[in-house]
Amino acid sequence: MMSSKTPFLERMRQQAPLLGDGAMGTMLHQTGVPINACFDELNITHPEQVGRVHRAYIEAGAEVIETNTFGANRFRLAKHGLEDRVAEINRAGVDLARRVIDASFRPVYLAGSVGPLGVRLKPFGRVKAEEARSAFAEQMAALYAGGVDLLILETFSDRIELLEALAAAREVAPGIPVVCHMTFAQDDRTLLGDLPAQIARELRQAGADVIGVNCGGGPEQTSRILQLMRQAAPEALVSAMPNAGFPESVGERMMYPATEEYFADYALTFKAIGASFIGGCCGTTPAHIAAMRRALDNPALPLPHIEITDGHGEEDLFVPERPTELARKLAAGRFVITVEMSPPRSFVPQKLLASSQLLQEAGADMVDVADSPTARMRMSPWAVCHFLQSRLHLETVLHFPTRGRNLLRVQGDLLAAHALGLRNLFVVMGDPTKIGDYPEAMDNYDVAPSALIGVIKHKLNNGVDQAGNSIGQPTSFTVGCALNMFAADLDREIQTTVKKIENGADFALGQAVFEPHRIELFHQRYREITSSDFTLPVLMGLMPLYSLKHAQFLHNEIPGISIPDGIMKRIEGAGENAAQEGVLIAQELLRDMRSLVQGAYIIPAFGKYELAAEVIDGAAVRV
Repeated sequence: MMSSKTPFLERMRQQAPLLGDGAMGTMLHQTGVPINACFDELNITHPEQVGRVHRAYIEAGAEVIETNTFGANRFRLAKHGLEDRVAEINRAGVDLARRVIDASFRPVYLAGSVGPLGVRLKPFGRVKAEEARSAFAEQMAALYAGGVDLLILETFSDRIELLEALAAAREVAPGIPVVCHMTFAQDDRTLLGDLPAQIARELRQAGADVIGVNCGGGPEQTSRILQLMRQAAPEALVSAMPNAGFPESVGERMMYPATEEYFADYALTFKAIGASFIGGCCGTTPAHIAAMRRALDNPALPLPHIEITDGHGEEDLFVPERPTELARKLAAGRFVITVEMSPPRSFVPQKLLASSQLLQEAGADMVDVADSPTARMRMSPWAVCHFLQSRLHLETVLHFPTRGRNLLRVQGDLLAAHALGLRNLFVVMGDPTKIGDYPEAMDNYDVAPSALIGVIKHKLNNGVDQAGNSIGQPTSFTVGCALNMFAADLDREIQTTVKKIENGADFALGQAVFEPHRIELFHQRYREITSSDFTLPVLMGLMPLYSLKHAQFLHNEIPGISIPDGIMKRIEGAGENAAQEGVLIAQELLRDMRSLVQGAYIIPAFGKYELAAEVIDGAAVRV
């Protein structure tokens, strides 16, 4: 029989964190179980498969394993015609896990796993609170009767549903420890918009023995949220069980990027934050748990320094937003490559998606999505940005023109963009409507680009609108401005740029360059006028020439673009191979300007995104 063990909560209060297991569904799916199968039914139909997973986690060093009953409630089981077998499936899950523990001869705790019902509760759904509590009670009563050591209520995104589950546990499983885990979206809120501090306080007041985070994002996000929970409820026992990063779709499978070594490092981080119970969720395997075990058992590994302060004011209700990938790369001095894309002139985005994937594979850091370029009707760039970020996990820069928008609409549009996860903006005047499809369309605006940058950086990013009214949590926009280092009136361009910098611009997208040495002339004149160095990060425009006609058009009709005779002759001499010569020229320009700017902003002609990919492929710009 198994060795005697310390009561669970008493063990939780000891210095060393308890190590739990990892994903059950991930492991079962890897053995060939279809993703749409009823995993809970396997406790009865294929107990040997479930038992092997339990055994692997115990051998990896887990001190707590969870029953394979996450979805074993009447609502979820009804989707498989098993709603009348709730008690049977849950009892089978307990009996199976207990036999594996007894056979291990180790002091392992058995946790009854309880997930959300898979339906919405009122007022957002049609299930009444008492119906939800009854369903939870039915499942938990079976787990309790089977003899679990504790209950883990996990992966809840609705705090009301979790509170109902906790209440049910107290009714049918008196005296048993209850761990309550919420899951959070990428903005560090629940799917219904609740913040970690609020969750922590309510769960603590409701009597949860342990509060924490599971599923959602990877270890980094979990560590942020856990710190906020500890600040809000410093006396509470806390727990962390992250996913192995955000999943990526590869072929027919979902892949998780976080390595075992990465989880080992974060085991020490969670310990430093004060977590008493740690483990893994989706995508984690016995290898991840074994790596965490080794890290926790190694006294030579130092803990990171993390300072947790008690938070009882309003300020701890706001989750500090994670900087965008663009902001992080600019701050680190990385060379950034982005490509401008035009939205389709229809509601079908598949070709744009395929082109974006091509650019991503070529090495583009992100893509810029233009808003009605040349004043022609196209799909909303917000939709395109959201589509690309959600499908490809490719960060975007949303072009945000002020033309055609009043200040009321501007701010509403910005809040909508932020809600869609669009954090990088390129604020620009926009093309006049008279040159496009609808020359009679309204062309007025309330705010110039430089002023709008100030509204975003000094107002919205501080939690208020232009009128000073609270918008709740501050936005976290990274804002770019337009810059023409080759303008005919350079002094005026510099004066405008200074205003944009004073208003908070984080970076600039530059006009296309064909004479890189002129960048130095801009820096020189900037120093002469301002008595300071120009330090704003610039992603310099780069236009791969497609044909002689294209080159002549840019040279003669686009203000600020001058193409030297040498380049013009190369394009002319290339004849039918002008596009490939244009790629070679762009690669050369990219290398020449590498030390003068912080990135490249590639603007392919006529939607020839394959040319932009070739420019990236052939230019050695990575550090």
